[in-house]
Amino acid sequence: MELLLNIFSAFGLSASAGLNAYIPLLVVGSIAHYFPDSLTLNQPFDLLANPWILILLGVLVIIEMIADKVPAVNHINDIIQTVVRPAAGAVAFAASANVITDISPVLALACGLLVAGSVHTVKAAAVRPAVTATTGGTANTPVSIAEDIVAFFSSVLAVMLPIVMGTMLVILLALLIWWWWRRTDKPQIARRV
Repeated sequence: MELLLNIFSAFGLSASAGLNAYIPLLVVGSIAHYFPDSLTLNQPFDLLANPWILILLGVLVIIEMIADKVPAVNHINDIIQTVVRPAAGAVAFAASANVITDISPVLALACGLLVAGSVHTVKAAAVRPAVTATTGGTANTPVSIAEDIVAFFSSVLAVMLPIVMGTMLVILLALLIWWWWRRTDKPQIARRV
């Protein structure tokens, strides 16, 4: 059961890294530093709990949050984050809740990379351009704030209540599959008529 909870935690952290690269790393590092009984990180990921790394991650969170809310700069930020967010997702996945000891490190890093990269791709290639096109960019700041809030709370949930995060991820995946199935099924129905 512990392995399953660790996997839920890892997937939740890597998914939130797709929205904001540094929030899940800061959450994991802060929890490991201030509440070591709740989360113990193995080497080399224990560096995330170092006070200097926490300060650096805090500065990077602020920079990314500001850059993501400035029109035009947010698109440049998304281009830069195309490399950073999947890498952060890989680190968050591998570091979270000792998953690295139970699963091959290569598999853990690959899973984190794929999850964070997928979330980032949906955000940067579909959601943000649609928001910009439909609102003339006026909704980018509120959407960015919502993404940061979701990234923070999903990171905390992933570490503190992984079963809740896992349940939410399974429901979200089921809804996405259902939506995709309904979307691809409609053209076939239209052609039959």
